[in-house]
Amino acid sequence: MFAILGIAPAYVAIVSLYLIATALSLCVVAPAKPHPSGDAAAAKDARSPLRDLKEGLAYVWSMPRMRAALWVAFLANVTAYPMTNGLLPYVARDIYGADQTGLGYLSASFATGSLIGSMTLSLAGGVRVARLLIGTTVSWYAMLLVFAQIKTLSAAMACLMLAGISQSMSMISIAVILMRSASGPFRGRVMGVRMMVIYGLPLGLLAAGSLIDLIGFTATATAYAATGLTLMLAIATHWREDLWPLHAPANAR
Repeated sequence: MFAILGIAPAYVAIVSLYLIATALSLCVVAPAKPHPSGDAAAAKDARSPLRDLKEGLAYVWSMPRMRAALWVAFLANVTAYPMTNGLLPYVARDIYGADQTGLGYLSASFATGSLIGSMTLSLAGGVRVARLLIGTTVSWYAMLLVFAQIKTLSAAMACLMLAGISQSMSMISIAVILMRSASGPFRGRVMGVRMMVIYGLPLGLLAAGSLIDLIGFTATATAYAATGLTLMLAIATHWREDLWPLHAPANAR
């Protein structure tokens, strides 16, 4: 749309999609809850975001499977997302010699793979979520290793689509493990802690930018994917008893 119509119509379409998403979100009806009174209301008023954050961190740290899931999320933000997020415009222009249309195809390929992964997982039943997390994260890094070596746009699009499928299943598995493990009063705090691991992304982007200047994109992307794959296997090994056995709570159907 940007190439054909220009930046203004393209952003009108983007804003329209956000407005539609907001309207659909407002259609979600929360179950009614009784108004707190007495001691319950006083305890609610005494809470603070900082206390909630501390309790959320302590709660997450008390369960090995939740710690493992959050380490995987942090690792992905540092070593995987930079390759398919902030660095993709550089890849499109300097590696494939593509314009904004080529960049759009690359981004859409990854996003389409994510959509396919999400829809597939939503239709699947009886999935061993922790095992799925390990398998799809390893597959994600394997696709990034291949992506780092590819020199043609069409092959890169296919690789990014496969990476998007694995990425979606991996991140959804993390959310499922966290929600299944957390008790009702702590779910909001746990997901707040989960969102904080996104701060690994700017760290990965800053380091990648410097490394690309020194050793080039291919070497940098290969190092990131290899490092992520190695650390992912280390996480799976360290928390094996919490993530791999069929009887583990994280693999409950």
